[in-house]
Amino acid sequence: MPAYHSQFTSPPQVVGNMALLPLRTQVKGPAPKDSSDFDIIDEALLYFKANVFFRNYEIKSEADRTLIYLTLYITECLKKLQKCKSKNEGLKEMQSLAISRFFLPGEAQFPLNAMYSKPANKQEEDTMRAYMQQLRQEMGIRICDKVFDADTDKPSKWWMCFVKRKFMDKSLSGPGQ
Repeated sequence: MPAYHSQFTSPPQVVGNMALLPLRTQVKGPAPKDSSDFDIIDEALLYFKANVFFRNYEIKSEADRTLIYLTLYITECLKKLQKCKSKNEGLKEMQSLAISRFFLPGEAQFPLNAMYSKPANKQEEDTMRAYMQQLRQEMGIRICDKVFDADTDKPSKWWMCFVKRKFMDKSLSGPGQ
């Protein structure tokens, strides 16, 4: 069975070699507003449980790089959410994770430098950082909606069982975190 690839094959803008796709969000950032019911964040959440089992992933478009980043970020989110007792606590944890320092392609600590190209200049770097920040903030909100049960306010075991999985044997956080 092959891995799922992004359906957003013609992005309106590319930063580095990563697609800057429209988002359905209220979070401020460089991504254009999307009025459809399905965006790259929905796609990452939809394909996460299937894609997380793959050690190799063939990149077919710039949007696949965005999907890879989001898949790795979902894993980081789940690590944080496993310690949370309620959705409110989870939302706070996701906000602090989203705004914490993170590395961009081209920086030595970024785990996927072989697949991503470094931003060409300072302006592109700022745009990429703002877009990734926007993705992280919106993903934090949406993953809490998926992970926490509306009735019990407890995390779903069907999401928490993926905490230990590593997509492509990579992690956005350093070893031991």
